Amino acid sequence: MLKIKNLQKVFPGGTVALNDVSFNVKKGEFVVILGPSGSGKSTLLHSINGLIEPTAGSISFNGQNVNFKNPTIARQNIGMVFQDFNLVTNLSVINNVLSGMLDKCHFMASLLYLFSKEQKLRALECLDQVGLISKAYARTDQLSGGQQQRVGIARAIARSPLVILADEPVASLDPMIAFQVLSLLKEISAAHQITVVCNLHQVDLALRFADRIVGLSDGNVALDSPIGEINLGHIHDIYGSRDQGIFFGAQQDNRVVGSNVPLVS
Repeated sequence: MLKIKNLQKVFPGGTVALNDVSFNVKKGEFVVILGPSGSGKSTLLHSINGLIEPTAGSISFNGQNVNFKNPTIARQNIGMVFQDFNLVTNLSVINNVLSGMLDKCHFMASLLYLFSKEQKLRALECLDQVGLISKAYARTDQLSGGQQQRVGIARAIARSPLVILADEPVASLDPMIAFQVLSLLKEISAAHQITVVCNLHQVDLALRFADRIVGLSDGNVALDSPIGEINLGHIHDIYGSRDQGIFFGAQQDNRVVGSNVPLVS
């Protein structure tokens, strides 16, 4: 479904954010991009979404190239969940979900937030899926952080995307709420066969929720492996000297048991 081939991004000044990154993602797969801060995770997702123009390489979606200068394919097929929620907090919850469909409205209607009955029903359906139907007409700034991220997920799925890109979606949430939010994202992926590519830096959450992990280290792919084949050596390959002081729990045949792995700061 999604193919990343020899992707490179060099920013002005010579900073190499991505270096010859290649991997494929299958339909319905939950792939976690794991790596420390500065490893290139956000640059990768923003390149897939057409927000950043790669220096070299290609991104294709169902055989069609994603073009930075004409990101129609990305906009039609991809939903985005952001680390900082990216909501308009003085608007109602339902209007934030509806904002995910603004590009499907007439220009003047979009300026006035005039949506069709079908779109409003779709927004309510999505809020029901994330457990926030009762908050539909509340101001978004009255919600907790975890609830706001649920609104972000509802907005993403309102577009009926084939792919959801989640950029550190639980970085600002406490561990219990982070677990709940990722559980919801995993459930939605499985229920609707939506492919998810999710950036994380927490090893335990990656091991708990991913079908497959692609590990980035300094812009390079240090790991691309199904979850059942991950071991401590792979984690060291991703974090290098930065993983000193990380203590992993139970192991079986050198495999890391995800539920016993503590958070990585």
